[in-house]
Amino acid sequence: MALKWSQTLRKLLAKSMDLPNDVMMDLPRITMIGQLHIYIENHRGLLTFSDQEIRLLLKQGQLLVRGQSFIIKTILPEEILLEGKIDSVRFINE
Repeated sequence: MALKWSQTLRKLLAKSMDLPNDVMMDLPRITMIGQLHIYIENHRGLLTFSDQEIRLLLKQGQLLVRGQSFIIKTILPEEILLEGKIDSVRFINE
């Protein structure tokens, strides 16, 4: 019950203050430039990385990105910029 109230309150605050939902609801923001770059904000940590796959922890579940020739261009505590040929982006709920 308290969780539903908290989520409802966040939505109301986001609407009244004109804040994006990803900020208020702690959601990841994913920006892709074609199949070449993916910029992911608001993740909770890097779980696995290889030249063909990256897995990030999210508040709810994980994010799996698959492709080829991956290189991490920038990595910060809650942001990552990945370069390579991106084939798929998938949310995993666990």
